[in-house]
Amino acid sequence: MHYRPLGQSGLMVSDLILGTIPFGGANGFEKTGQVGPEEARRLIDIAREAGVNMIDTADLYSKGVAEETVGKALSEANGGWPEDLLVTSKARFPMGEGPNAGGSSRYHLIRACEASLKRLGTDHIDLYYLHMWDGVTPIEESIAAVDTLIEHGKVRYFGLSNFNGWQSMKAIAAAEALSKHRPVSQQVYYTPESREAEYELIPFARDQGLATSIWSPLGEGLLTGKLRRDQPLDETHRQGSGWPEPWINDSDRLYDIIDMLVEIGEAHDVSAARVTLAWLLGRPGVDNLVIAARNEEQLRDNLAAPDLDLSGDEIARLEEATRPKPIYPYWHRAMNGMDRPEPADRDLIEGMRQTMGLE
Repeated sequence: MHYRPLGQSGLMVSDLILGTIPFGGANGFEKTGQVGPEEARRLIDIAREAGVNMIDTADLYSKGVAEETVGKALSEANGGWPEDLLVTSKARFPMGEGPNAGGSSRYHLIRACEASLKRLGTDHIDLYYLHMWDGVTPIEESIAAVDTLIEHGKVRYFGLSNFNGWQSMKAIAAAEALSKHRPVSQQVYYTPESREAEYELIPFARDQGLATSIWSPLGEGLLTGKLRRDQPLDETHRQGSGWPEPWINDSDRLYDIIDMLVEIGEAHDVSAARVTLAWLLGRPGVDNLVIAARNEEQLRDNLAAPDLDLSGDEIARLEEATRPKPIYPYWHRAMNGMDRPEPADRDLIEGMRQTMGLE
């Protein structure tokens, strides 16, 4: 396991982070998993043995039950919280009825953080994410609320999740204008099948010094290798039980990518999931991956990804097959702007030039 600073902070975080969306399995999240406190403790211990030093959760997951499961798994009765184990959580989505039960207002964020702390059974959250943009609350209010949580010791650092590029820059501008704490990380969706984050989000983070953490790097179960063309999944798999995410624009392309992942995996005698994770860990601008497993077998397979050495040819084949399409203004820059390339997205532009036959 490797560790690197979380953006421009001094906090060192492992390449892989243990996700908790399978914990609890309640309140609309039954299809994501049914991991209880005892099994959760077992998975946490296995991850820590492999070098993982952060758990990722959110109040949204099972509407608080995932956080409760983490809290029970790490209760004093089960040995308590290890001193070196970091935890993230998130807030923004409605957690009850009423007009103020969600959003990123000062009212909701402070109440949500305090509720998360109680469920987790800890006195602070190491990394607290604004879980999505709030189009009603002024970003200045949200930034000031998080700053209050940091100053009161309830939160150590904060980040942004599922923001557009301009929204993230607006958040940074607000923090700097108000002389408040700046976000140190973003958490985004990014897989071999879905590389849209390369258009704005990953270049933004590289330019502004934020870490980029990837949620659901296996495409919410799509890229494990269990889903194949003309081979339906059973209800024990999230995608076979009618889980709505993620949105797929081109099913044929998805299956072509899965076929390639499986082929490369067979060449190494490993799973397609492990190939996916290993490839993502080598992508420019990616700092860590949030892996979530329903059982020990899945977790151990995912944890082995950093040890998989893909060949240069395999890496290049996957990159070419999954490359984002040239869209404006990127195709225009690819044609005309290479005299003064931008370091934050030069990799993307050069890939587009190849697609466009310019190299």
